[in-house]
Amino acid sequence: MTDEMMEACAGLSKISNALAVASKAIGHKPHIRRRPGGYEGLFRIIIAQQVSVPSAQAIQARCDARLPKLDAKIVSHMSEEELRSCGLSGPKIRYLQASANAILDGSLQLQNLSSLDDVEASAYLCRVKGIGPWTAAIYLLFCEGRMDIWPRGDVALLAAYAAASGFSTKPAMKDFDALAEKWLPWRGMAAHILWTYYAYLRGREPI
Repeated sequence: MTDEMMEACAGLSKISNALAVASKAIGHKPHIRRRPGGYEGLFRIIIAQQVSVPSAQAIQARCDARLPKLDAKIVSHMSEEELRSCGLSGPKIRYLQASANAILDGSLQLQNLSSLDDVEASAYLCRVKGIGPWTAAIYLLFCEGRMDIWPRGDVALLAAYAAASGFSTKPAMKDFDALAEKWLPWRGMAAHILWTYYAYLRGREPI
């Protein structure tokens, strides 16, 4: 981590007891997730929508084994049957092909995201079928390395926060997402702390 990121972790621990507990448990070293950008990064994130980490990893492994490359042109020309053989559901096939087609026709130019601020970049991504606020946030966090993005509705973050807070019952997701506003301008770092803590609670390495 950079010095700035370390300072951000320390600062977040001072304003949130839950983040302080989580950060201490992981040795004050959150795993900062980074992924390749472009269509490959988007492909991997769409696969992870609304499934567990093990399920996403299993589907991704089948895709990696059966596709020569996670390329927009290749995916756009594959049949539904071919993509289903990779373990993909009907909706995810539609989302993956919609984003592939958008890249090919130029309506989605991921290389231009850096010229947009966080709100603009999220809105730009969400114009494509199958890319909602969570998917857009994860792309901007993992593939662009932005550090004040909050992935609303993330159940792993909610579970980690509840555990770090010692709650017997999880707070409502909308209340948790609203709480994250207190962690500006490092909401993304707070997310990385909680994701790392979530992996710690389950006794596995963060991904």
